[in-house]
Amino acid sequence: MPSPAYEYETIGRRSTVFSTKGVVCSSQALASEAGLRILRAGGNAADAAVAMAAALNVVEPCNTGIGGDVFALFYSASTRSVHAINGSGRSPSALTLSKARELGVKGKHFEADSIHGATVPGACAAWCDIFDKWGSGKVNLEAIFEPAITLAEDGFVVHPQAAYEWETYTSFLRRQASGTDYPFLVDGETPKAGEYFSNPALGKTFRTVVEEGKDGFYKGPVAQAIINELQKRGSFMTLEDLISHTSDFVQPISYTYGPDKLTVHECPPNGQGLAALIAIGIIDVLSEDGVIDLDKYEEGGAEWLHALIEAMRLAFADAHAFIADPKFSNVPIDILSSKDYLRERAKLFDPKKAVAQFHQGRPIPSSDTVYFTAADSEGNAISMINSNYLGFGTGIVPEGCGFSIQNRGMGFSLEEGSPNVLEGGKRPFHTIIPAMVTQGDELFMSFGVMGGAMQPQGHLQTFLNIVHRSHHAQGALDAKRFCLGGLAWSVPGDVPFYNDHVAIEYGISPETIDQLKEMGHNVKVIKGSEQVVFGKGQIILRTIDKRSGKRVWAAGSDPRGDGCALPQI
Repeated sequence: MPSPAYEYETIGRRSTVFSTKGVVCSSQALASEAGLRILRAGGNAADAAVAMAAALNVVEPCNTGIGGDVFALFYSASTRSVHAINGSGRSPSALTLSKARELGVKGKHFEADSIHGATVPGACAAWCDIFDKWGSGKVNLEAIFEPAITLAEDGFVVHPQAAYEWETYTSFLRRQASGTDYPFLVDGETPKAGEYFSNPALGKTFRTVVEEGKDGFYKGPVAQAIINELQKRGSFMTLEDLISHTSDFVQPISYTYGPDKLTVHECPPNGQGLAALIAIGIIDVLSEDGVIDLDKYEEGGAEWLHALIEAMRLAFADAHAFIADPKFSNVPIDILSSKDYLRERAKLFDPKKAVAQFHQGRPIPSSDTVYFTAADSEGNAISMINSNYLGFGTGIVPEGCGFSIQNRGMGFSLEEGSPNVLEGGKRPFHTIIPAMVTQGDELFMSFGVMGGAMQPQGHLQTFLNIVHRSHHAQGALDAKRFCLGGLAWSVPGDVPFYNDHVAIEYGISPETIDQLKEMGHNVKVIKGSEQVVFGKGQIILRTIDKRSGKRVWAAGSDPRGDGCALPQI
């Protein structure tokens, strides 16, 4: 196998973590420990994931929280199948495009600080529904939330990457703060790496959920605090919008790749998992038809990167022309992921040069998110993602609650005729996507890469690293990445960012960069802390020890984050 054309030393080395029992992975070590604690107490993968979700809200509020949304995939060892939940919230029922225009809202999307970007938070309902439907029944909500409550009330020390991302929102948080108890600033500043931080108000909210379940969030004092804060700023959201919210258990969508018949599972729209499946499918048909040969390409070389970049551009073009809330718009998933259609799209691929205009739609440029995964001794696994959308979302905190409300409504189009156009009670286009891979009815891998439009790109690259480069779990995450539209906010005008430029991670060889430029790619090399644009992934592979026949979980955690994989013993 060719040697990778990049420098491993530019990212700190980590080892793959192994366990014959259970394993957890997240972007924060404290959250991983919360999940591991639940496995040790007899909980399963789903229980551990909810514990990690709550803990991440405390230690990484710049990316996630109970005021955001959730999607998850669950592999059940008993049914030997993959199940999905859509835990995303909807727009206020009274908010329509005409209402927005009457209020003077302009442009194609809501701005980040628009009160109308606030949608109903779906996370709390999803956490409780995951616990009820997929949990072990051996631990209760009090045990699951206890690590997060302890972190919130007793405090913790902020980790470096979280501090960096937190700090980038300082000015925004100052503008959005109300009252003297705003939880995300200390004396007007964000906490620095190594500094102690606590959020007892969030601990109080979690205690309410423990005592009352999801009704403690969507009804009663917490719900009223949400509505009071949003309405005084001009939101159309009502208490009934919160009370009527439900999660949806849905059928995953999938594509079966290559001669080994590896089936990649994603959550269906309104999420963008379809973009990952289309890109993987295009690579598959290009390989089948002999147009490309990934096994012979140098990893990190120009041919490898060019093929994946162009496949991703094609996938974004179609996915963003069609992805919307399926209750409001027909999304032709079967057609878009069929081999006949993928072959037609693959005809646009030129192995020698970048094709400038594939687009019909425009991906949403950025998102701040947490992805985490867990597997247990029974063979269950969960792939889960939670997000406020942009950083702290709206940055608006209901009085005394300790969490911010998401701004996922930015995912709506404000253009008539778009399948994703703003309507009352509708779910917006969603960037957050977990992934799983099965082989037959056996779990092969649970994985994800967080970060806006990087997510389907991360799924494509990580999956192919495993399949074609024979990487171990950690190595698949360590590998250098590209990101169409990295630092997209610098792109002027209406040029779809995935056609404008491609961010390449520092460490790819200068020769490869030059070759990509000669092919027509507008390359920007990204290094240092800004490498967060390439996402932060987690991965668990299911392997079998040949000598003993034991199942072995092999796990990795992205070196671009503060987290880790932890094994159960």
